[in-house]
Amino acid sequence: MMDYKKLVTYFVFLVLIILPFMLLPAKAAPGRIGGMEVYCGSRCRGRCAKAGFQDRCIKYCGICCRQCKCVPSGTFGNKHQCPCYRDKLSSKGKPKCP
Repeated sequence: MMDYKKLVTYFVFLVLIILPFMLLPAKAAPGRIGGMEVYCGSRCRGRCAKAGFQDRCIKYCGICCRQCKCVPSGTFGNKHQCPCYRDKLSSKGKPKCP
């Protein structure tokens, strides 16, 4: 009878340890579900900090970030850090990504 109680106690202990990790939202890092939204939002707010039309800048930066999975550092330039971001063009042939 004592072995059964130890087994039940051990099982309950494991469930209490593992269950919180299974219930946490997966938003910690890019590549996980929801992770790109957090990553892109943060990077684009930084990228567009000095933009004249921040809402438009953040919108297009977010589109480019989700497709390219990267955003160049700084508020201007540095597009060599992310070639996909650099090479995206609008329908008018101008750079799409801020």
